[in-house]
Amino acid sequence: MADGFAQDRFAGVRTAFEANLASGTDIGASFCATLEGETVVDLWGGYADEAKTRPWEQDTIINVYSTTKTMTALTALLLADRGELDFDAPVARYWPEFAASGKEAVKVSHLMSHSAGLSGWKEPITTDDLYDWEKATSLLAAQAPYWAPGSAPGYHALTQGYLVGEVVRRITGKSLGSVFREEIAEPLGADFHIGLPASEDARVAELIPPPPGVGISDGVQTELQNNMSHNPGIDVRATRTRAWRGAEIPAAGGTGNARSIAKVHTILANGGVSGGKRFLSEAGCRKALELQIEGTDLILGTPVRFGMGFGLAGGLVPLPSPNSFFWGGYGGSLVIIDMDARTTFGYAMNRMAGTTTGDMRALGLSVAMWQGLGLIPS
Repeated sequence: MADGFAQDRFAGVRTAFEANLASGTDIGASFCATLEGETVVDLWGGYADEAKTRPWEQDTIINVYSTTKTMTALTALLLADRGELDFDAPVARYWPEFAASGKEAVKVSHLMSHSAGLSGWKEPITTDDLYDWEKATSLLAAQAPYWAPGSAPGYHALTQGYLVGEVVRRITGKSLGSVFREEIAEPLGADFHIGLPASEDARVAELIPPPPGVGISDGVQTELQNNMSHNPGIDVRATRTRAWRGAEIPAAGGTGNARSIAKVHTILANGGVSGGKRFLSEAGCRKALELQIEGTDLILGTPVRFGMGFGLAGGLVPLPSPNSFFWGGYGGSLVIIDMDARTTFGYAMNRMAGTTTGDMRALGLSVAMWQGLGLIPS
């Protein structure tokens, strides 16, 4: 059985969520949905650890890998809406060192849409280097792109957070995690952290790695894919360490739960207003929907349509509304924002699948939501 609630018309969501727990498809998980800024589903259940000794509580949080990217994108959209950041400007306007090695014309929009040609580091790095902001960003500033910037999408799995984050730091004088916390998370009361204080460690659930052979680093890979997944290698158990949790890794290191994921994105779903406070203009929110690049992603190997920091309808995930966008994290976490229906869905779990942008668990819960909303047939 799940804890929490679902409004009557979304009873099918509770049924699907509990079925995932009962079958073992999920060990521990949370799902939350908002409509017009109001929470209409908020469910959690199962266990926070692989040994099933700790229940998944209302305030349990977990590393959500690349769902963190949506928080980074929202932070950049906020600065752009204030006129502090121009997506069409060259990155070097804000970060002069970035112009090295032929990157003087690379735009901020290329960073936001995974098309800058910087999908990984050319110099060998270790997981510990991810905790060294200066090293991670300086190496990217110095290196040449892997492909012509703006010519193709290629998922910047870890690098995107450092790239966008350094632009934010150059503009504000603060780290991306600090700007996100001060400008978005704290005003909303959203329990999402890019750089988790040690005081919150006891609430963090353990990610359970995907089965052998289906992880992000497994299988036959191109040179580009191999670089992204092996430099450094992705060690899920690193997410259980204080070093990982405390570091600001704005593309993959965020810690939260479905409730906080859904709450943060009510800003975008509701025209820039959440909790009675205006964060962005409606036009500033709609920037997220502006198609930047589409095609077969050089890293993911699948069709993508990238807007300003998010995946758009028509890419990896079927969405019933064209004014919807999404992204997910390695293992299965997911957020979907629908500007037409004014809804957000958030999903976070600990049993990882081998996918990078959601799987059937989150999609099944989303389908049940769409049925309750009348957007697709029951």
